[in-house]
Amino acid sequence: MKTEDSFDIGGKTFRSRLIVGSGKYESFQQTREATIAAGAEMITVAVRRVNITDPSKESLLEHLNDLDITILPNTAGCYSLDDCLRTARLAREAGVGDFVKVEVIGDDKTLFPDNEKTIEACKILSNEGFICMPYITDDPIVAKKCIDAGAAAVMPLAAPIGSGLGLQNPYNLAIIIEQSDVPVIVDAGVGTASDASRCLELGAAAILTNSAIACAKDPVRMASAMKNAVVAGREAFLAGRMEKRLYAHASSPVAGLIS
Repeated sequence: MKTEDSFDIGGKTFRSRLIVGSGKYESFQQTREATIAAGAEMITVAVRRVNITDPSKESLLEHLNDLDITILPNTAGCYSLDDCLRTARLAREAGVGDFVKVEVIGDDKTLFPDNEKTIEACKILSNEGFICMPYITDDPIVAKKCIDAGAAAVMPLAAPIGSGLGLQNPYNLAIIIEQSDVPVIVDAGVGTASDASRCLELGAAAILTNSAIACAKDPVRMASAMKNAVVAGREAFLAGRMEKRLYAHASSPVAGLIS
């Protein structure tokens, strides 16, 4: 009998392996519709860009509060350790919870993370009781250091944020997955459904994608496509792919045939 396939982060169980972002949509209503179509159980919210503290202004959270979904505040737009820590603490004080996607940006053009500051932020925030999910480069050493610093999951990029280039280094990702004892969630660079499926086929616990859905011609339909791709990729991983061969191999038996 098939058992429920799920994974845990910070003591919370998730069944959906598709995490969505909340930026770049035409409206909060479209964000909501895409989130539902994706079947997502977690959504990221940029604390510095989305109102979560002023009740007099419209908030994205108002459009999501009837959904069974975990809010993952992120520290997007932070370029220093102090800004990252301050933003994470602000989100918790606003009542969003203890989950935080830790982002400390190191380069304004590529938006690659500052790995050293990200590791330090994880160490400080995890000691304060945060459930840290750091955005990092696809470096196995950095992933290991983040885990040692208390990260509840690691989020290596597939390609630069918003590039849509898809998975560029499957070998590093495979190493990170193999060596990690926490969920590995591929973050940034996914462009379409086949990219999502490929990440799951390699054994990633989940993916996080924003631009690939929000910037599609039909975001809600793309959200549905991503949902199906993640399921297919996970099923393929669990099934185990066939061995790759250099030469052809007949799919029908030839032994015993009369010549």
